[in-house]
Amino acid sequence: MAFTNNVMIVRHKLLAQLVRLWNENRLLDEIDRLPLELSPRKSKVIGRCCVHKERAVWKYKSFPLLGFDMSDEVDELTPLSEYAKKALLRTENKKENLLCVIDEACSSCVQVNYEITNLCRGCVARSCYMNCPKDSIVFQKNGQASIDHETCISCGKCHSSCPYHAIVYVPIPCEEVCPVKAISKDEYGIEHIDESKCIYCGKCINACPFGAIFEISQAFDVLQRLRNKEEMVAIVAPSILAQFSAPIENVYGAIKAMGFAEVVEVAQGAMETTRREAEELKEKLAEGQPFMTTSCCPSYVELANKHIPDMKKYISHTGSPMYYTARIVKEKYPNAKIVFVGPCVAKRQEVKRDGCVDFTLTFEEVGSILTGLNININEARPFSVLFKSVREAHGFAQSGGVVNAVKVYLKEEQDSISAVQVANLDKKNIGLLRAFAKTGKTPAQFIEVMACEGGCVTGPCTHNDKKTGQKQLINELTKR
Repeated sequence: MAFTNNVMIVRHKLLAQLVRLWNENRLLDEIDRLPLELSPRKSKVIGRCCVHKERAVWKYKSFPLLGFDMSDEVDELTPLSEYAKKALLRTENKKENLLCVIDEACSSCVQVNYEITNLCRGCVARSCYMNCPKDSIVFQKNGQASIDHETCISCGKCHSSCPYHAIVYVPIPCEEVCPVKAISKDEYGIEHIDESKCIYCGKCINACPFGAIFEISQAFDVLQRLRNKEEMVAIVAPSILAQFSAPIENVYGAIKAMGFAEVVEVAQGAMETTRREAEELKEKLAEGQPFMTTSCCPSYVELANKHIPDMKKYISHTGSPMYYTARIVKEKYPNAKIVFVGPCVAKRQEVKRDGCVDFTLTFEEVGSILTGLNININEARPFSVLFKSVREAHGFAQSGGVVNAVKVYLKEEQDSISAVQVANLDKKNIGLLRAFAKTGKTPAQFIEVMACEGGCVTGPCTHNDKKTGQKQLINELTKR
């Protein structure tokens, strides 16, 4: 795995170790000692006050990997082994939230967003003081100003009024990247995710420098069913081509070696999405609708539902590639549990709403699981999927892939339809989409919208780093 920061190493290491204990039937007996083994008494602690704090963080970071969050702890003396036991015995996970914040880990970001630097000249104007609504500006003996953080409300008026730009804004990383203001501090100074606003873009997960934000994993729900020999089929997103440095047949072989009855490419469903999307686009334009957007990005669908209701009428009614792939699989394996494997947080929400798909694993989780199971991808027995999809279907993994697939399908009609891409749901692009929805005016008739900057290949839960993944995907597509 191409780690880009230490937070990723921690996540991978912890899940891999939990899976290793599970695989060796030692999870219940040894999980309580795991935090001590990962942070021995005399180990050097990075970013924490002491080894005991680090051990507490290890413990609570195990919660979401087992399918729980901090709200599930009613007694701090309850050992990890009890939660592991519940995880292995549960028949279904009823957690409603998809994300959680580990409060033990979320403790080092600034409580107030503004600081006065030594650039302050102690001027006579005192604009910062005059404009502060809470009288939080105080002055030192040398005349320089400082902020009383006990009363400051981070309104920013001092920052905007300082003539010397001596007051700096110190962002909270997770809050700064959230494009819909779904993250804020609670009364205890811990970040809280409001899932009534969240679009599950996953930006916050990798933005947090302390790795305090996690998805509620279904890894052990899947693993335990595989151990019990339940019939399960893995449907794998097109961006799998960019995840592992091995032939794709070996990658599929490694996933099948986990215990799956079958591995199916979601690119197979992408072909049906392409056909239906193209036909719907022609129909909508013929009816006089000014434009239509794609529907396959679940984060974008969440955005429209929660924040831009005026856009919903312009979104295609065509199902996602996962939707059609699951129904293809159900025809052949009517009793099988279906597990979607991909790079996306929002897909977990789509899976919850889809009666044909049962579980979600991310590429990041799969990489950790394979490590924990001692499955070497390069040594795995190659497996070829029964149905090989066309290159355009695999192209759904990158920005512009849907547009390209639809245009190829339309053939001679493609030149008459204009298309643009909106990739990366940041504040700027969300504002652009709001304008499109409000006015009904766009620069093109067909708009492809993806939450991630380069498309699914740069999703928040990938195994490979983004740049390497993009290059690898392009190389793989040229072979098809």
